[in-house]
Amino acid sequence: MSNPKEKISALIITYNEIGYIEKCIESVSFADEIIVVDSYSTDGTYEYLQIHPKVKVIQHPFSNFTLQKSFALKQATYDWVLFLDADEVVSHKLREEILATVNSKTDCVAYWFYRKFMFQNEPLHFSGWQTDKNYRLFRKSKAQFSDKKIVHETLVVDGKSGILKEKLTHFCYKSFEDYKKKMLKYGRLKAKEDFYRERRFNFASLVFKPFWKFFNHYILRLGILDGKKGVTICYLNALSDLERYRELKKLEKKNELAYYLVMP
Repeated sequence: MSNPKEKISALIITYNEIGYIEKCIESVSFADEIIVVDSYSTDGTYEYLQIHPKVKVIQHPFSNFTLQKSFALKQATYDWVLFLDADEVVSHKLREEILATVNSKTDCVAYWFYRKFMFQNEPLHFSGWQTDKNYRLFRKSKAQFSDKKIVHETLVVDGKSGILKEKLTHFCYKSFEDYKKKMLKYGRLKAKEDFYRERRFNFASLVFKPFWKFFNHYILRLGILDGKKGVTICYLNALSDLERYRELKKLEKKNELAYYLVMP
């Protein structure tokens, strides 16, 4: 008698991803359920998901990435979870590797995926992205998102991890303005994370950290070999660090003002 097939819950969080979410959904159509948590999109994403026959969509307000993904994880029916961003696409080869992996007698409870970063529709080979990897496939019963981070959320895994060979395709860069908006948002969330962890603002970080990020990604991580694409990505990633420390300074000033206002 053959072993029963393992079932998979595909989870995705979204906000204004029309034009990209369609590819993502299509690529995970092999999953036994697809659950999307939407943070009140205004571009037609929610309406598209509502009428999709294979999707269960839930609207939930966005506080930060960790809380949103933790909420989505609770909605999964099955133990094996494939958790993607809305701009990620599973190739046919990766799909076959995922299915073979979950139906094997594996002792791993979570798997890292390397990602291929797409600059619009062209691959970016360097600029710090060549070693980018994330947990994307794991057992719900053996993992949870750490409450210590609110951006670039961290999965805490209770057990052995593996790495899949095939890469996940990441359509992160849609346009200059879209990526800039995303990097500024990440920077502000990192500032909140720093503030809650009582990390203090200093001018050295404001000046040095963005410069180091650009130099590290463009020179040391070979962004220069990506041509104009490399300059753009490395600049915007450095801009995220600049925004992080500018926002941290603002948060500290607001906190000081609030303190003086409540003093007797």
